[in-house]
Amino acid sequence: MSYSEIYQELNVQAAERFALMEERIAEIRTKAEVAETFADYFEQTADFLMELAGLYRQNVAGTLAAESMEACEQRNARLYEDIFPEAYERSYANPEYAISALGEAFGAALCLMTAHIRSSIREVFRGNLLHLTIAMELFVEVYNAFECSFHENMAEMSDGSKVPSEKEIQQIIYWYFHDYSEIFYEESIRRLINPNEDFETDIAMNADLSDLRYLYRYGAYIGENEKRIAAFLNRMSEEEIQAMADTYTEGYRIGFEVTGKDLSKKQVVQIRYPIGFERMVRAAIQNFEKMGLKPTMLATGTAANKQYDYDHKEDRAYYMDKAYLERRLEVTKTYFEEEKKLAAGMAGPAVIEVFGEEPFSPKSKREALHYTDKQQQLYVYELGQAGQITNQYIKGEERSFTIIAYPVPAIGERFEEIFAETVKINTLDYMLYRDMQQKIIDVLDEADRVHITGKGANKTDLYVNIWKLKNPEKETAFENCVADVNIPVGEVFTSPVLEGTTGKLFVSQVYLNELKYKNLEIDFKDGMIVDYTCTNFEDEAENQKYIRDNVLKHHETLPMGEFAIGTNTTAYRMARDFDIADKLPILIAEKTGPHFAVGDTCYSHEEDNISYNPDGKAIVARENAVSALRHENMEQAYFNCHTDITIPYDELDKITVIRKDGSTVDIIADGRFVLTGTEKLNEPLDR
Repeated sequence: MSYSEIYQELNVQAAERFALMEERIAEIRTKAEVAETFADYFEQTADFLMELAGLYRQNVAGTLAAESMEACEQRNARLYEDIFPEAYERSYANPEYAISALGEAFGAALCLMTAHIRSSIREVFRGNLLHLTIAMELFVEVYNAFECSFHENMAEMSDGSKVPSEKEIQQIIYWYFHDYSEIFYEESIRRLINPNEDFETDIAMNADLSDLRYLYRYGAYIGENEKRIAAFLNRMSEEEIQAMADTYTEGYRIGFEVTGKDLSKKQVVQIRYPIGFERMVRAAIQNFEKMGLKPTMLATGTAANKQYDYDHKEDRAYYMDKAYLERRLEVTKTYFEEEKKLAAGMAGPAVIEVFGEEPFSPKSKREALHYTDKQQQLYVYELGQAGQITNQYIKGEERSFTIIAYPVPAIGERFEEIFAETVKINTLDYMLYRDMQQKIIDVLDEADRVHITGKGANKTDLYVNIWKLKNPEKETAFENCVADVNIPVGEVFTSPVLEGTTGKLFVSQVYLNELKYKNLEIDFKDGMIVDYTCTNFEDEAENQKYIRDNVLKHHETLPMGEFAIGTNTTAYRMARDFDIADKLPILIAEKTGPHFAVGDTCYSHEEDNISYNPDGKAIVARENAVSALRHENMEQAYFNCHTDITIPYDELDKITVIRKDGSTVDIIADGRFVLTGTEKLNEPLDR
């Protein structure tokens, strides 16, 4: 069975409804019989839906495949032009404009509906008629409410025009998302665990990758990054592509090996990759097949407009309540139970990240939908419950992952040089780093506490309490992390003891999950966040909300889940030589200085599995006082987030081990490694 067969039965069921909707929307497109304020909105949206309907018919007929590159580019631009930055200021997808044009009563709802309809673009190219049909039905139901009120004596706006009640529209949208939870969440889980959902696999394995028209088969926005990276990889030799794929897939395999997990029990790997990397992905799929793994795929593209994505990240605030979330969790549990064999075969994700775009500092809009305090609590509850359900069927103690990153052309004129340097960084000498990092761990294992201080304008002054070893000959508190699950090499890390972990973490500029933070400052007391701020916005309340929403993930506080020392000075040197420090992904940035993760530990849901360093010592610092609560209350034990924050070497003064007897030894002083046997790490810093 393939993805087209999966959708065939559903599409047959949806065909009659689709035809009815297409006919109705064609009428609205010509003339919307609603209050004048809303006519343009409904006519524009109807026009867009009719274009999607036409594309679906062309896709099914196979005519899209014959289009020229110019036609593909024009169609792609037409589908996304409404949210391009230059057009976004007057787009109904922009909550600021939607509310100014459509009013406070309905602007947010209609803006949300626009964004939801836009999510059907990629489904059309996948051939998922049901997804498009139900979006069309939502549009028609909302339109009918406005049309009926226009012809009947219902509520009036200030200009005298007739409109439905706000509650009526809210209820239409609420029940739409409630009733179709089964479709939306089953789709997302099926695409995670079922390799028969092979839409992306078919493109990666069977398309003519030398003909860049294949990029447009996804239906995603295709920008210069996608086109240029695909063309660049096409110029690479088979040997170069295979070497990249081997680094990636071997990291995945070794991740199972070093943690003592049995990869032979698994049948599926989820490959997450950027559109344009299909040559590497094709080689990787072939490697995974030799390990007995079939892929599920998640392809991502450059955002057409990051502000649009930011504006809509909390759209569920319009309809999210406890009943909706319970329905979502029920659907998730039921589907996992039905497909528990497939779920048990999921080995975990293998991720290819990209970096190089300009750091994004969002505009915070009052008009955008935001979770209320109660909804933030529900969101935290949802994360916890969904995490528990997933871990029940895709067991944390049996799965692993790997992640690797490459630059995209947006990084600048020296892209090809940076790409070549990144390939070198991803293949640094495993044994060399292992041995130098072990010398650092040997000293860290003597620590009662570690003191980290910044220099210059960096205000960091932080004490981290370290796990006390009962048997130092056989135990260690720190993991020696080389190039397996977390490529490239270059860190030693631990789960800190929360009590006594106290002080200030500061970094002048950091890029977390594609968002930029200026002068980020976080205060800890006994391992928990007690205060935070940054200087992104003039309004301090906005700064705190920005951090709470995007770093704390709506939690009141988070623990320090990880303390690590990054050792990849070569990556740090690359960042400085090419002036791209602000563009590095956290995967690489975390290796370029000490870093501190807020949220869960690195051993989340795996605390009871013993893992070992290359020297044979058992890693014992796998939990903290919060994750230990899993034995009593899983909801309190996990936060389902983990965000690394790195202090670069040039902002770092010292990392000092403080022993129980009060004696001290520096690991880093004035931003340089000072332990005997680690001098080679300074060579890139001193160039």
